Order: sequence, then C-alpha cells, then structure tokens
Amino acid sequence: MTEWNIAPKRAIEMQKRLAEKVVLGPLAQPPKTIAGADASADRFGDDLYAGMIVFSYPSLEPLDRSVVRVKASFPYIPGLLSFREIPGLLRCLEGLGQKPDLIMVDGQGIAHPRRLGIASHLGVLTGIPTIGCAKSRLYGAYREPGQVGETERILDPKTGETIGYALRSKARANPILVSPGYGIEREEALEIARSCIRGYRLPEPTRQAHILVNRSRRGEPL
Repeated sequence: MTEWNIAPKRAIEMQKRLAEKVVLGPLAQPPKTIAGADASADRFGDDLYAGMIVFSYPSLEPLDRSVVRVKASFPYIPGLLSFREIPGLLRCLEGLGQKPDLIMVDGQGIAHPRRLGIASHLGVLTGIPTIGCAKSRLYGAYREPGQVGETERILDPKTGETIGYALRSKARANPILVSPGYGIEREEALEIARSCIRGYRLPEPTRQAHILVNRSRRGEPL
C-alpha cells in the first residue's frame, strides 16, 4: 500500500522500490476499452481535481466517466507528481461503472529518472496496463521528429536504452512524449497513442480527460 503524505526523500526511495515491479510486455489481448486520465490543481494549492473517461477502442466512443475533488497531501515536485495526483485517480477508478482494459495517463511512463512516472506508478498499483502520454520532457534525450506522424526514440542518457518515443502528432506543435507505463510494450504504447490522435496534438483519451478536469475545476457544467 502506497503512502502519500511522506517526505520527498522517502518518496524517491519508494519510487526506486516500486520501479522494480514495473513489468513491460505485450498486451494479453487487444483492448476493447481505454480510459484517459488527468489531474489538475493549482501548483501551490491543495485542491486537486482528477478525472477519467472510458472510451470504446478503437472507435473512441465515450462510455463512462468519473471526476473527483480531493485534498492533495503531497507538494508539487517534478518527478514526484504521482504522489500528489494518484490518490485522486484511484478515487476516479473506484467511481467508474466500467473498468478500462488500458489507461492512458497525461504524464510519464518509464521516461522518468527512476523509471516510475505516474503511468507506471498507477499500473503497478492497479495491475491495469498503462501508457504515459506527456506534453513535455521530464527525462531522456531525443531529436525533434519532422513531419506529422513521424517519431524519434527517447533515449536514457545514462544507458542508451529506448524509454519512449517523441511523436509529431500535429503540425506546428511540439511533439508528445509516449512511453509505456505498465503491462505493455514500447511499440504497442506508441501505436495505440498514434491511433487515438483525432486532429489535435493530444490523443483523444487524455485530451478529453484534460477538458473534463479543467471544467470541473472552473465549476462549469460537465
């Protein structure tokens, strides 16, 4: 059981231990449902909004959704955001009437200095395959992909290992960074993320989850 209200040094130690439980490999079967997951909060506040939307896959028809407001018990620290955001995401998962076959998280998978971004952390805790689709780089080196649809490998600067892919999903926009979180192969994660692009920079599951939590945060009708 993960503790959340802990010192950053202890959180780092916990990440290192949990990273040993990250299992990557081919999906047992093609997913029929996929959830997008995101969380939103003021950087220095403690009110956090988390949301999940379940879609059919590959048609991406919305099936179910859950959004919660919780008090964050961990500060905003890059590289440790899972300790701030996952409690809300776990509440969202509990609130879904239909559990997804796969979760796409707005954040990192193994493209993380300790190989435990929020997608990997969530996968270890739930046993559900996860993909990290991040808007900005936290760790790793890559060349900018060229045309829309092109990719470049994200490499661990210490080992040279491929830890994800930079995908040019839209013209005149920064690439998204796709890395496996848990229970899925690197190439599978990339292809599923690519198949969820619907004309926007972000894949549709995380794009819609992002919209959901920000509407909730602003008090707008959902």
